[in-house]
Amino acid sequence: MNTDTRDSILQDIKEFLGDDLLELNLEQAYPLLRISGSKIYDTCRFLKNTLHFIYLNEIIGTDRFTSEDRFEVIYHLISLRDRQRIFVKVYVDEEDPLLPTVNDIWKSANWHEREVYDMFGIRFEGHPDLRRIFLPEDFKYYPLRKEFPLLGVPGSLEMPNTTPDHD
Repeated sequence: MNTDTRDSILQDIKEFLGDDLLELNLEQAYPLLRISGSKIYDTCRFLKNTLHFIYLNEIIGTDRFTSEDRFEVIYHLISLRDRQRIFVKVYVDEEDPLLPTVNDIWKSANWHEREVYDMFGIRFEGHPDLRRIFLPEDFKYYPLRKEFPLLGVPGSLEMPNTTPDHD
């Protein structure tokens, strides 16, 4: 990784975010910045349009299982031009797990946001088609939340018969 390019990018981010940059972690291979959820849309637009992070590699949801800011959503972005990666993290409250969609910035966010919604119940405001991607629409649970039972909720989904048919 070209550290001069990385440092220049990080300086631009610091200037753009100012006090809205809550944390900057350089201990891993790639920079990780934490910002408030209210700044995620503007930050993503800045990263794509100004700093050329044109590739959204993934959006990851996690359950921190804490009393405040229980969930986090991590955006993994790549600048193909500068050969740089960056991770942008936001905390999401358990009571109202809501973030703005970045689907109009990167069309690939559509499926990533739907998966985070399906597994954690984090909603993305303004998403054009926010519905479950793996589970039935009427499924009442979010299986990657820490309180979800390891063996699932008995009777919540009809399971296929695993006994082979013998004629």
